[in-house]
Amino acid sequence: MSVPSRMISDLRSRLDSKTALTVLVLLHSALTCLSLIKVATFQYYISFSVERLWIAVIVAASFSVVSLLFVVARFSFGYFVGFYFYTMILGFLWIDVFSYYSYEQLPAGISAALALVLFLLPVLFVRAPLRQPFVLSNAHFEHLLTLILAVSMITIAVAATYNFRLVSVDHIYDYRESLEFPAAVRYLTGWVSSTLLPFAFACYWLLGHRWRAALVLILLLLFYPITLTKFAFFTPAWLIALAVLSRLLEARTAAIASIFVPMLVGLVVIVATGAAINSIPGRYFDIVNIRMIATASSALDIYNNFFSSHPLTWFCQISVLKPLMHCPYEVQLSILMHDAYDLGKLNASLFATEGIASVGIYLAPLTALASGFVLALGNRASAGLPPRFILMSAGVLPQTLLNVPLSVALLTHGAALLFLLWYVVPRSVFAQERSADGGRSRSGKAG
Repeated sequence: MSVPSRMISDLRSRLDSKTALTVLVLLHSALTCLSLIKVATFQYYISFSVERLWIAVIVAASFSVVSLLFVVARFSFGYFVGFYFYTMILGFLWIDVFSYYSYEQLPAGISAALALVLFLLPVLFVRAPLRQPFVLSNAHFEHLLTLILAVSMITIAVAATYNFRLVSVDHIYDYRESLEFPAAVRYLTGWVSSTLLPFAFACYWLLGHRWRAALVLILLLLFYPITLTKFAFFTPAWLIALAVLSRLLEARTAAIASIFVPMLVGLVVIVATGAAINSIPGRYFDIVNIRMIATASSALDIYNNFFSSHPLTWFCQISVLKPLMHCPYEVQLSILMHDAYDLGKLNASLFATEGIASVGIYLAPLTALASGFVLALGNRASAGLPPRFILMSAGVLPQTLLNVPLSVALLTHGAALLFLLWYVVPRSVFAQERSADGGRSRSGKAG
């Protein structure tokens, strides 16, 4: 090992130490709250008052103890997802203190905190590998990657016949409401953009096939003029950022930094420049600090308000269940929220949909626990794979899970498909990468 490589390896190990991780997760907790104070100056539905600041600080400081679970847990898919959900729930608890919406705020806050803890127990600590009676050979695995590229190209070509419009990010909402795709195309678009291509990118990148990895990024970018979503526009840059972070940092530190660093940049830039929200710094703050993080937390505030005075769904919003049971709502929950609050189509995470909307705040922790066991299947299916590969191939899913129900993430966005892909991947393909990770983790640290 060369001297620079040894220095990088030593630095990575130090940053992954318990002391460094403790400092990082606590700084992240503080950053989340500071960011929301600034968000409140731009978003009327997120409130803040100096008079109640001391209550919010006590609540946030108490709840931040939960973040220490990420210091002792090893890296896994659940670790990656769990830290994003921790950020979201912490944000809600902060917003809950200042909320001007009418609902039982103390019980709602306790329910959310308990729900997260119960969710984290399985996603962080259920890791036993699944038996693998069927595993692809290395040659068949290469064929699988080629098939993914072929399916992706066909999906893009077919979807483009329904919509392909080159417009700036500022004008996507002028056209997006009119987009209509057949169900098969809609599902394929979700699977390819959220699961198949990120999986292929991680494979090609770590196997050293950089030109094929670049092709994957181009294919991902082509989904932007088709779907007209900011998510599609920024996915290639996001995957590159994860590849760089996971090269410089151990997997646990990289997972935390993947949300900490963008938030920190957004807050520093907007505070330092004093820029308006429609400026370049303001747009970055809007995309990262507001839409990526604060909106997911705020959705819990809004769902609590709505379902405190409206009938619960008892899971009838899930498309396969709706024809089989009585449902008090004819439209999707996102449209329901749009009509009630005029904030756009407000999709929300499993904590809001499978939790608050379906069973109410008192049973929501139980659905969170069940959801944790479902997502822990990702840990078991990916057991034995290099942490860096898991981080990169699942790079899109944490953000997806913050914004859609679990059922939608599993089926429409292909999380269940990713679990299957992890399950059949031959571990020998990444033997060198796993050996390198193991060499850095002999002390028992994940990375």
